[in-house]
Amino acid sequence: MKRIVIICVAILMTASVWAQAPEKMSYQAVVRDGSNNLVSSTSVGMQISILQGSTSGTAVYVETQTPTSNANGLVSLEIGTGTVVSGNFTTIDWANGPYFIKTETDPTGGTSYTISGTSQLLSVPYALHAKTADSIAGGVSITETDPIFGSSVANGITGTDTTYWNNKLDSYTETDPIFGASVANGITGTDTTNWNNKQDQLSAGTGIDITNNVISTTGGSTLAIGDSYQGGIIFWLDATGQHGLIAATSDQSTGVQWNNGTYRYTGTTGDGLYAGTMNTAMIVATQMADNQTGDFAAKICADYSVTVGGVTYGDWYLPSKYELNLLYLQKTVFGGFASAYYWSSTEINNNDAWVQDLSVGVPNSWGKLDANYAIYVRAVRAF
Repeated sequence: MKRIVIICVAILMTASVWAQAPEKMSYQAVVRDGSNNLVSSTSVGMQISILQGSTSGTAVYVETQTPTSNANGLVSLEIGTGTVVSGNFTTIDWANGPYFIKTETDPTGGTSYTISGTSQLLSVPYALHAKTADSIAGGVSITETDPIFGSSVANGITGTDTTYWNNKLDSYTETDPIFGASVANGITGTDTTNWNNKQDQLSAGTGIDITNNVISTTGGSTLAIGDSYQGGIIFWLDATGQHGLIAATSDQSTGVQWNNGTYRYTGTTGDGLYAGTMNTAMIVATQMADNQTGDFAAKICADYSVTVGGVTYGDWYLPSKYELNLLYLQKTVFGGFASAYYWSSTEINNNDAWVQDLSVGVPNSWGKLDANYAIYVRAVRAF
């Protein structure tokens, strides 16, 4: 009985990493018998022909091979490495197609080929044709359109077209991203020429100076210790000259107790710049819980406000011990202090708080409810 063999063809072409393409093609087929059983682990005879033009065209190359199928009936071989019957695989002109591959198979391993099949070679095998690019006579003339400037560059394409770029640079005009003016003949990260020209058109605002390539502030602060400012008189400035401390222009009390009638510890031991703000808030909250109708040093400062130029400043507070001493250090410039102790917001314990004589600078601890001496109050605020 004649055996029927089903052939599944797979032509595999991989481009070589070398400049020259390999002179062979990979081929695979699955062989089955007349009962559709796999022909496994068996030597089979095959004849492979490369036909030109059509399925019945001229055989430009013929070879035979005897591959052995694997356990799945698959045979694998490389066309171009078998026993040559006719033709030369290396001289096939793949550009002059189409080409077809004809396979004839003898499942018994001999040359009595009982099954044949023909299929067209599609685009992948024509990778072999790439080798002809190395031997084109007369050379190739290519015209490149420059992707930036649009002009053509004849005879050659390079990744970096430095010659054309340098020539084109002479006629290129850049629009300056900051000033909008055009800068001819070159692009630079720092356009000093155009900057220097543009300075003549710039006007420096108040406190601003433009000299050479530098824009800077000028003049510094116009504020000074002793100035009247925001409802009071400045007695301290920070390094910027724009922020500091202001004291009220007069005393808010000439005799008042520190607490609200009850000795208690409020935890207001904060000292230093701006510490009086938190101290005052804590004292008022704690003491008002004891007596909502009483009056005391911290509350007097918190209630104080003054309006200047239509603006009301109401963020006054009882100064910390440190802030009270800063006020004393400017007594000559400031003036107007009584020869008496003034309360600070810095607490010592449940009985005492810090005071300072602003006329002679003597700090001292003082009983919060001591009525034997009148203790003054002068509110301050930060700006």
